[in-house]
Amino acid sequence: MSDLATPSLPSRRTALKFLATAPMLPLGALASSTLLSGCATGSGPAGAGNYLSSSFTSMAAPSLADTAAMATTTVGSSLQVRLKDNSTQSYRLAYQPFFVTGDRVPDGKGGTILSGGYVDINNQPIIDRSVPGKERQMFSDSPDGTSLLGLPNANVPGVKGKAVFAVVQFEYTTRDQAGADAYGNLPSPIAVLTLDQDQATGKLSLVKYHNVDMSKAHGLWITCGASLSPWNTHLSSEEYEPDAPFAAESSQFKKFSKNVYGDETKANPYHYGHLPEVTVHPDGTGTVKKHYNLGRISHELVQVMPDNRTVLMGDDATNSGLFVFVADREKDLSSGTLYVGKLGSGFSVDPAAEGAKISWIKLGHATSAEIEKMADTLKPSDIMTVHKTDPSDASFTKVFYNGNANWIKVKPGMEKAAAFLETHRYAYLMGGSMGFSKMEGTTVNIKDKIAYSALQNMQDSMVKTGKGWNAASGIALDKALIAGGVMMHKLDGGQKDSAGNAINSEWMPVHTKALLVGEDIAGDALGNKANPNMVSNPDNLKFSEKMRTLFIGEDSSTHVNNFIWAYNVDTKQLSRLMSMPSGAEATGLHVVDDLNGWTYIMSNFQHAGDWIPSLHGKVQATLDPLVRANYKDRYGAAVGYLTADPSSIKLG
Repeated sequence: MSDLATPSLPSRRTALKFLATAPMLPLGALASSTLLSGCATGSGPAGAGNYLSSSFTSMAAPSLADTAAMATTTVGSSLQVRLKDNSTQSYRLAYQPFFVTGDRVPDGKGGTILSGGYVDINNQPIIDRSVPGKERQMFSDSPDGTSLLGLPNANVPGVKGKAVFAVVQFEYTTRDQAGADAYGNLPSPIAVLTLDQDQATGKLSLVKYHNVDMSKAHGLWITCGASLSPWNTHLSSEEYEPDAPFAAESSQFKKFSKNVYGDETKANPYHYGHLPEVTVHPDGTGTVKKHYNLGRISHELVQVMPDNRTVLMGDDATNSGLFVFVADREKDLSSGTLYVGKLGSGFSVDPAAEGAKISWIKLGHATSAEIEKMADTLKPSDIMTVHKTDPSDASFTKVFYNGNANWIKVKPGMEKAAAFLETHRYAYLMGGSMGFSKMEGTTVNIKDKIAYSALQNMQDSMVKTGKGWNAASGIALDKALIAGGVMMHKLDGGQKDSAGNAINSEWMPVHTKALLVGEDIAGDALGNKANPNMVSNPDNLKFSEKMRTLFIGEDSSTHVNNFIWAYNVDTKQLSRLMSMPSGAEATGLHVVDDLNGWTYIMSNFQHAGDWIPSLHGKVQATLDPLVRANYKDRYGAAVGYLTADPSSIKLG
């Protein structure tokens, strides 16, 4: 995958070495998405304030009895909405793509633009020259974090209904035309989509595609999950932060620098691993601001709490931690305090167990401007000394970084720089529980004051004697659970940090326990390595307050097809909503309860046909030609939303 980060589980983003070596086929057309008929009973569409509850029916996992369904997006679920007059509204769900990456889409100026296309720091196309005579602009096969939002006074030509906007980021591309690994070699683009919302049906149609200028943010590094802030901005991510002390040795980082700047030595690793924030404007354009003071970690996805100040962060790494940033001012991430969690006794991945308390260690307070200046001017050797072998010097402290032992010593007076630019190492040094493995998406249930975090897998640093395991983390599983699970965190106020100072937040995690976990299996007739009727390797999480439902997207190296699930926190019902093309990861999950009266579940996928021999060995030969025909020879991936047919969803 990467010279900078090598999580040991071969997840979608880490399984590139297993890519199929079958010869490339001509580009094919996108297969039709599965669209299912709608039906209704009772008093018709839910009226305002008439909503009572909802539930989803579960679809079966696709099988080799229908190989076409395994090779595309498949939906066989429905939504039942119950109204206060005891009538019901039934919606047959369907998937509607806006485009498949590599399509030419409208630029809003009378022309077209390449969707998912890569550009350098000067906004010039990055050209794939790997196959002479077939030069073309690089485009992503891995769309990810998506936010859907509305703006007052939106004004974009060509909109006939109401203008709404989707911000979509593109995490990486898997390979160039010659088949060479391209993971992390390119600066991640983010696009603003202007969508025409039909007020009669709720259907969203693409009117304009705008690439956000990333030059002032130094380009973006591996943007993964995303969330919509309470103040209506898109909070992006940069995961697997470049290992700054050793970046000069990384061929990946050199290629990234070459693609961004035309010079493999110009990119500064301390400019990456931060939190970009995208603001959408009424004309369908967008601007970005990168925040440097939320910790330089493997940012997967953040969740801002209802106070508009407290930010819970996913940290997608081995030896990752639970981090919280508390901003000084509401709706402003430019200054604040960074904390890392420390677990008490009792941590367990058994949902029946009580779980563990969480206390908080203050790492530092900073403004984004001061940390950016440090990033501009400091070298890694100015901040701390890092050895990969034991220096036999008692002044050094042994820590684990991404599963590997390091021996570190912070330079005098460099504590703040270490806290915000070498956050993983410094948090370990300060006593944080740096023992999680791949903590991915986060979301919040406001009514119950519960936050959720996805652990894509529970292995390595979480398992006694595992890679990167340390007893001080408070995590000591007897065996790995590759299928992973979802943790739930009780939120509360009145907390103090380890130095006895009050934490100015009413939304701090104070207790954690398992909510849902998967089940590893030896293998079934299809090849699944985890129970296909349970969640496996959860990644994206989003909670719907109105539906009281936790939506879960999989990034699984254990399911032959990855799924989107809905888990009702009141009824405990788990329903499979959608299946991705085999070999693809479910990404871009975002739920909007009410946008001009309509409800949407945003969903993308990445790298269809990303074959893992140990998982897909029984299906690859059959499915590979179908996936190639559907998705541009495996170079394309869909950006779209889960809706209903013929009309979109209205909860009322």
